[in-house]
Amino acid sequence: MGVLMDSNSRVVVQGFGGAGQREAKTSLAYGTQVVCGVTPGRGGQVIEGVPVLNTVREAVEQHGANVSLIFVPAPFAADAILEAADAEIPTAICITEGIPVLDMMRVKRALSTKVTRLIGPNCPGVINPAEQARAGIMPVDVYLPGNVGVISRSGTLVYEAVDQLTRLGIGQSGSVGVGGDPIIGTSQREALELFEADPDTAAVVLIGEIGGTAEQEAAEYVKQMSKPVVAFIGGATAPPGRRMGHAGAIIAGPAGTAAAKQQALREAGAEVVENPGEIGTTMQRVLKERGLA
Repeated sequence: MGVLMDSNSRVVVQGFGGAGQREAKTSLAYGTQVVCGVTPGRGGQVIEGVPVLNTVREAVEQHGANVSLIFVPAPFAADAILEAADAEIPTAICITEGIPVLDMMRVKRALSTKVTRLIGPNCPGVINPAEQARAGIMPVDVYLPGNVGVISRSGTLVYEAVDQLTRLGIGQSGSVGVGGDPIIGTSQREALELFEADPDTAAVVLIGEIGGTAEQEAAEYVKQMSKPVVAFIGGATAPPGRRMGHAGAIIAGPAGTAAAKQQALREAGAEVVENPGEIGTTMQRVLKERGLA
């Protein structure tokens, strides 16, 4: 079992350059099945023991790839996502930062008729520690198998939260970095739905940011969840109109503030922490209170 990835995941790396090769090597050492890379025009090579193909379709037909990890540069990343979708890859995870918003609007519309679920772009990826399945850029040494799911718009914050949990002996059922861009494939609400349906997950950490209304939409679903949620919103001190780190982290109205998001999550029943250093201890308390520790 698992959210989005398990021991049966067979990863193809689109854009098998320096970054793709480095992360493929890390994932292989972790235990993940990285079956091939794709770089158009480079088919027939073998790099780091991984065969390189010209198309994602070949990766599916020849190696049974069912997860795509995308490192293609921003000007060409939208086409790479669409190629994965055309090859009917069930899960595509796009690490690329800086994809033009207009390109992502086109991708979002095209994916509405496809079987492919997109994670990202501008995200740290997906990991399932119990199944040693990893497709992303996250460090593996902070993860511990367990029953807490972690969802985040931020990469660095998800690593920090996971490290806190692990140091307290609280393992993770998986983590999903949904991405920090204005237009992403899978929302925080949809990621919550995946963990709510996962029998290996007992509770969820939700890490949001200023900008947009994704956290309020997630809060509406938190009201229906049977599992406790500990939430943190990054960027509470950001002034309106200034982008903070991610392209989507900009307050463009009252709904985009940290206070508005915190209020929505509290009213939905989530345990909201205002200091990121308290995510782990708060989850520890919540698990004990619910008899889930």
